Amino acid sequence: MKLFRGSSGPEAALPQVPQKLTRRSSGLGELARLWESETPLCVLDLGSTSAANIRFFTERSHRIYSEDLLVASTEPSLVTKDEDGKVILDSRQFLADNLVYPAAHFDVVLCWNLPDYLDESLVRPVMGRLWSMLKPGGMLLAFFHTKDAGPDSPCFRFHIVGRDTLEMQRIVLKREARRGPTGAVHTAISDGFRLQRVFNNRHIETLFRDFASIKFFLARDNVREVLVVR
Repeated sequence: MKLFRGSSGPEAALPQVPQKLTRRSSGLGELARLWESETPLCVLDLGSTSAANIRFFTERSHRIYSEDLLVASTEPSLVTKDEDGKVILDSRQFLADNLVYPAAHFDVVLCWNLPDYLDESLVRPVMGRLWSMLKPGGMLLAFFHTKDAGPDSPCFRFHIVGRDTLEMQRIVLKREARRGPTGAVHTAISDGFRLQRVFNNRHIETLFRDFASIKFFLARDNVREVLVVR
């Protein structure tokens, strides 16, 4: 697996609204058959809170929960070391603080591009927790960069605007604000989360090996969409 290493992520999202791009999503189109039915669904959105997504599901009488795991992973108290002295994040503490839901609670998990940007030490534990939280037959949608992506590939939040259409909003983050000599507050700005790795198909299949089935969609923007069934 090809790995990219960078500095740890900043701590909070800026209130500014970066420019949005639009993309078609075959995986989202497959899921649309679920939420177009009259059966109420329970959906987990693992991106930054999106008013568009909340409105999209509540208007269809579905329940939606949202957790921003990338921001949660920047909590300084998570930093620890493994047996070899390598700096990692404490996955047990992370899962004690996040994704605290009953087993078989969700019909759909929108994972978006989380595996590509999440710290290596958290990826497998998080995927295991998501498996347990999905109902049997429940579905998870995730996006993965292809080998043409570089470490500076921007991280996006995703807003559902149609049956198979997303708006992509680049995530811009800020570091801890500091007060300058004149009393003004200065904030160090970064472009967002850094791409940590690129999964190939075999790595993706291994990541989701506990799921019952997996389906790949190759998009035009060098992103593989993956739809898995619990």
